Amino acid sequence: MKERTKAETLAWLRRISGELATVTLGKLEEDLPWYAEMPPGRRSAVGLVAQAGITSFISWYDDPRSTPWIAADVFGAAPRELLRSVSLQQTLQLIRITVEVVEDRVKSGGQGLREAILLYSREIAFAAADVYARAAEARGLWDARLEALVVDSILAGEADDELPSRIAALGWHGHGEVAVLVGTTPSQLDVDQLRRAARHMAADVLIGVQGGRLVLVIGRSTPRDQIPEEETIGTSPAKTFFEIASQLAPMFGAGHLVLGPEVGTLVEASRSARAALAGFAVARSWRNAPRPVAADDLLPERALAGDPIARQTLIEKVYRPLQAHSNELVLTLWCYLDNGRSLEATARELFVHPNTVRYRLKRVSEVIGWDATGAREALILQSALILGSIGEPEQRRKR
Repeated sequence: MKERTKAETLAWLRRISGELATVTLGKLEEDLPWYAEMPPGRRSAVGLVAQAGITSFISWYDDPRSTPWIAADVFGAAPRELLRSVSLQQTLQLIRITVEVVEDRVKSGGQGLREAILLYSREIAFAAADVYARAAEARGLWDARLEALVVDSILAGEADDELPSRIAALGWHGHGEVAVLVGTTPSQLDVDQLRRAARHMAADVLIGVQGGRLVLVIGRSTPRDQIPEEETIGTSPAKTFFEIASQLAPMFGAGHLVLGPEVGTLVEASRSARAALAGFAVARSWRNAPRPVAADDLLPERALAGDPIARQTLIEKVYRPLQAHSNELVLTLWCYLDNGRSLEATARELFVHPNTVRYRLKRVSEVIGWDATGAREALILQSALILGSIGEPEQRRKR
């Protein structure tokens, strides 16, 4: 049988292109369940891709050198939404079936035509991978911008109605309590490593970079109170936020690292963020501050810097609970701190035994959770007494 010339082959291919497209669509419906289950509109879009592939092959066969990347144009025949409904694996299945149909129909066209089909199918496969890679890159950039927007909203305290939907779009896996960690940005920030380290501790993070400041919003993948006891037998218990922050600390730059207080939900994270940011701004004033340090351990410095949240926290967590419990405890604490934390001097001023002073200080610690016998905690308590007394009416202070 006389082999066709290239011009004759091209004319023949153009005549049967419609037939090839029809057979291909029938084969897709027969062999690919996912294609048969698609809505009519998407099936039509997939059919356009297959038909465009056949047409593109004919143009490429005519002159492969003039249009070396024409294969990439095949995917322009379908709407962009198709990328979100058809996976790369499904696309490769589509390419395989289309190539099989064309190969079977043109097998009598000669060795040169068969080799051209094999070469073109390789180009199409690479083009598909390129399309999906660019789509993934674009989605990654969009996710990064959306994540930065969410973190900025949390830092600014702008918890609008759209915040939950934005968080959901990011694939946030955190549940329940949240805390915000603020530190310095390292010279080489590895975001993926940060996320892997958080996942290893059953946590999720939102990451925000603001110049030299790195902000993490941390949430647990499973709330601590919902982890079955049998899952923790023989393993370490669920980590606290402070333990999580300690393990993430090496991924921050040099400098202070401040952890905001735990809050109930991600929407409330702005309270933790404000405390962490205020603590980060004044952390350098505590000469031996640990790393990380809790924002509430920096309450005196924050209050001196004018942070209203710190002043209110000191009054509500120290001054008012002590005053509500007993004026005797408030007076004992005042005397103890004014006398340089000396039990004997305090006892002489109050005309009581030193053991009585010791007992009252123990009660102070039980009521508010801070121990006045420690130097750092004594500073916190003295700051609370000063702020509380400033805001107290004169009549009550004289009682």
